[in-house]
Amino acid sequence: MTDKIAIIGFGNIAKAIITPLLDEKLIKPDDVYCVVKTERSFENIKKNYKYNINVYQSGSEESKIIWDCKVKLLSVKPQHLKDVIEVDDIKIKDNLIVSILAGVSINRLTQKFPNHKCVRVVTNIPITIGKGLTGIAWGEDLTEDQKKFTKKLFENTSKIYEFTEDYLDIFLALTSSGPAIIALIIEALSDGGLSGGLPKILSEELVMEMILGTTSLIKENKLTTSELKNLVTSPGGTTIAALRVLEKKSVRSALIESIVSASNRSKEFR
Repeated sequence: MTDKIAIIGFGNIAKAIITPLLDEKLIKPDDVYCVVKTERSFENIKKNYKYNINVYQSGSEESKIIWDCKVKLLSVKPQHLKDVIEVDDIKIKDNLIVSILAGVSINRLTQKFPNHKCVRVVTNIPITIGKGLTGIAWGEDLTEDQKKFTKKLFENTSKIYEFTEDYLDIFLALTSSGPAIIALIIEALSDGGLSGGLPKILSEELVMEMILGTTSLIKENKLTTSELKNLVTSPGGTTIAALRVLEKKSVRSALIESIVSASNRSKEFR
């Protein structure tokens, strides 16, 4: 894929991106250069990561080697972007930064890294099990090879969508914040089962299997959500009684507003 790649920050998402490429021998461990902020992270990678990649602690003289890599995957927390300092002497032309930082715009990236072409990517936690959703917005003047390489980083673990940048904040809200919202819904429904006398573990299992089955039914039969709702809602029955409570409590509105709020928060990072 490339001679060398730098990973700036090595959390769960970055690990999920790079590990499959190493597994498939598309990148060699010797060609991966990773920089992490804390000594604890440094020691953890050295001791526990399955591949013997090059790893450095940020701020060390040795860590500057990452700027000799043609491609950098930027995966620090957005509030730590200020700590990443591009070196003045960039030896390679056509450098590429692929950023997975929530809310950080391409314009801000290009100002921060003037010697690089920048790509903004939004991906989500299911990428760690190969079921991610990834949205990509391209910066200016990228070559076709750079676009192809960027997509190669994610295609084995994600379904990829290419957007103009203005879609990425709402994409982030739905797909990156969404899993936490779904987890909250699962927890609440399983607590309902618990209230009815089911053991907690069994109740959670039933809820998760129900959700998997429901989404599969909608997708495989190409149903709308309204059609699915009508299939299981009968006059005066249990389902309409449940839905009535949700409407009284404005659950639908709360879910809509949660996505709007997450999208607006993403925009604040710009």
